Amino acid sequence: MSHNVNWKRNTALFLGGQAITIIGSSMVSYAIMWYMTLETRSGSVLMVYTVAATLPTFFMAPFGGVWADRHDRRNLINIADGCIALVSLAIALAFTAGMDNIWLLLVCLAARSLGQGVQSPAVGALIPQLVPEGHLMRANGIYQSIMSVSLIGSPALGGVLLTFAPIQTVLFVDVVTAAIGISILAFLVKVPKREICESKKHEKPAYFHEMREGLRYIGERRYMKRLFAFFTAYVILIAPAAMLTPLQVTRDFGADVWRLTAVEIGFSAGMAAGGVLISVWTGFKDKMNTIILGAVIIGVMTVGLGLLTNFWLYLACMVAIGISVPIVSTPFTTILQTKSDDEYMGRVIGVLTMLSSVAMPLAMVVFGPLGDIVAIDWLLIATGAAIVILCPIIAADRKVRDEIR
Repeated sequence: MSHNVNWKRNTALFLGGQAITIIGSSMVSYAIMWYMTLETRSGSVLMVYTVAATLPTFFMAPFGGVWADRHDRRNLINIADGCIALVSLAIALAFTAGMDNIWLLLVCLAARSLGQGVQSPAVGALIPQLVPEGHLMRANGIYQSIMSVSLIGSPALGGVLLTFAPIQTVLFVDVVTAAIGISILAFLVKVPKREICESKKHEKPAYFHEMREGLRYIGERRYMKRLFAFFTAYVILIAPAAMLTPLQVTRDFGADVWRLTAVEIGFSAGMAAGGVLISVWTGFKDKMNTIILGAVIIGVMTVGLGLLTNFWLYLACMVAIGISVPIVSTPFTTILQTKSDDEYMGRVIGVLTMLSSVAMPLAMVVFGPLGDIVAIDWLLIATGAAIVILCPIIAADRKVRDEIR
């Protein structure tokens, strides 16, 4: 694929526009969560919130992957952003008119989740369309940092806005950030044309057949099957460290808000720093060595979370885990982007989006109740050790390593 000579400018504009829309979108999601928590004080409602925020992505991602292979990826991203913004605008107007119904916010979340199922495969497939292969790790690292920074700033921004303004104001802000991101991508970013767009343009869509073709494409490549199996196991095993640590901190160190805040900020700041690190360093020549290094650090630090009794050492482990997450995810995504044929890239990233959206919530169905029966410390020790054990298994598969070099 030929790349525009101004690819650096185009990539910077694209990532900058995405940063604006991601922060706006994330801010709204957190504000809705705070609003629903304050209004209902119901755990059941928060469970419905989680389902509405994640499950539609799982079902939409396979379609999003097919569309990303069949249509113009820039248009897909903008259409998804535009539809989400229109839903936010409609619900903001409804709340302004006095129709302040919690279920309308759940509709908003579901719409955002559906949009994410379209947007994620399109973004993942568009980045290698803009960026030469030798610079993909750097671009993916920067994108990972943007996602992490949104995790740090969005809860605070959403909380501040909700403190001084009604929920509809937050929704209006989201509409503005979406409009900015859409304008940048539509008018300023020059995207190289793809032959596949022209060849597919006049074909009758056969989405389920094309989904099966995408799964067949993955199934015929042993290294992809093994990588996806490793990734799924890794996401499941990291779930207790990602989701149960606030509860563990409350039980082991005390219910101080500043401790919980420190842990969340430490993890998110670590992820942002890890994204910057991998974008500058770009990892080892053999990307599997980079993935294995990051996963081993995560495993060891997760065991540390279960063993340590000093809060500051505990916090240091959380920061180290945060730094290591992009060291695993960035080369993993880059391998899929560089080894997938452009014709199938959207569907491959769609499967990754699907697994990312559902693996951790499903894991929490098991680990959540288990955390009330077994000490979370022991869950962390067990899952951390399992991650470490998983690494030499994938490292020893020479065929996988040879395929991805």
